[in-house]
This record gives sequence, C-alpha cells and structure tokens, in this order.
Amino acid sequence: MKTIEIIGYRRANLGKAGSQKLRDEGLVPCVLYGGNEQIHFYSPMILFRDLVYTNEAHFVHINIEGLEAQAILQEVQFHPVSEIILHADFLRISEDRKIKMNIPARLVGQAPGVSKGGTLVQKRSSLKVYAFPKDMPDHIDVDVTALDFHHAIKVGDIKSAGLEFMDPKQASVAVVEVPRAAKMAAEEAAAAPAEGAAAPAAAAAAPAAKKAEAPKKEEGKK
Repeated sequence: MKTIEIIGYRRANLGKAGSQKLRDEGLVPCVLYGGNEQIHFYSPMILFRDLVYTNEAHFVHINIEGLEAQAILQEVQFHPVSEIILHADFLRISEDRKIKMNIPARLVGQAPGVSKGGTLVQKRSSLKVYAFPKDMPDHIDVDVTALDFHHAIKVGDIKSAGLEFMDPKQASVAVVEVPRAAKMAAEEAAAAPAEGAAAPAAAAAAPAAKKAEAPKKEEGKK
C-alpha cells in the first residue's frame, strides 16, 4: 500500500473559533490518536488531495514539527455544501498490531448477465478488513466473471490471504439486475399461456351452464 506524506503543526488554540480560522486559511484541524497522547495539529488542505479524493487506500506518514508517526486516516468530515474538509482524525499504527480499515472494492471481469442485457450494480464500494499493516492492500479485486441474472457476489465469497472481512458474510457486493423492460416482457410472456388456457375453459363451461338451465325452463312450461 502506498504512503502519503502529511506535514503538520501543533495547534495552540483548540476552540471552535480557532478551528474556523484555520479552515479560512486553507488548513485542516487534525488529531492524531494512539500512543501515549493525543496530538492536535493542523495541515495544509492541499496535502489531503491524494489521500481523500482517491479510489485507493493509503497509509499516512505524519511529520508534526519533527515528531513522526505512521498512521491511517480514521475519519474525515466534510462541509455538507462546499465539501471543504472540516476535520481529520488519524490513528497511529505499528507493524505488530492488526488494524481495521475500509478498503475500496473494484469489480473486474465481464459478467455473463451483462452480456444478456443486465446491469452490473456494485452494492458496496469498500470492504472493512482486519489485518496487519503489511497485509493491507490498496484495493480489493472482486471477480464478476461468474455473475449471471438473479445471482450476487457476497462478502463471504471473497477470499484474500491475510485479510479478515468484518462485514456480514451475506451482504451483497455486486449483483446483475434485470432491466425493467426485460422484466415486463417476461411477466407478459408468463401471463399469455394462462390467459390462453382460460379461454377454452370458459367456452367449455358455457354449454354445461345452458344444459343446467334447460330443466328449469321445462318446469316453467308445466
């Protein structure tokens, strides 16, 4: 897995006003967890571009005024409208301890269901895994070459050496959905034989009904 460099500076003012002032200056308020202490710092927002706006997972090498640490981005908060980064939390890691990470999932291969007119839908864009840092991949390939209509690839179907998947095993990762037009055509085709069989049955029932009415008419004449 690749490593992104983040350069930080310790924060003196931890209040809301101080945090907003940092954001106005293009800086991101951050916290480094793990170890003996929590370190509050800030870093230029431009350094987060390759860390946040990507479809791969990364380790982070943090340098806070000479204090260096290996970490992962634990959480990032965005402004709901402008999408400016409001805050970032980092977790210090070590090679001898397992960690949990959300790893992006990539669908690879050609699904047979797509060749028949279906649509390949990715239900989960990332998978939560538990592993040693050395075993963490930057993404997980999910093979869809056996995926047909009415089938799904589930978390329990994915195997990768050294990784323990934390998501529910029955959770779907990818499915091939049948187009609405194809569903309607299949329903109409299934309904047509039933309607065709109903017509002869109705025709056969009509004479029987007339015969049943005949005695009543005779009784009326007497």
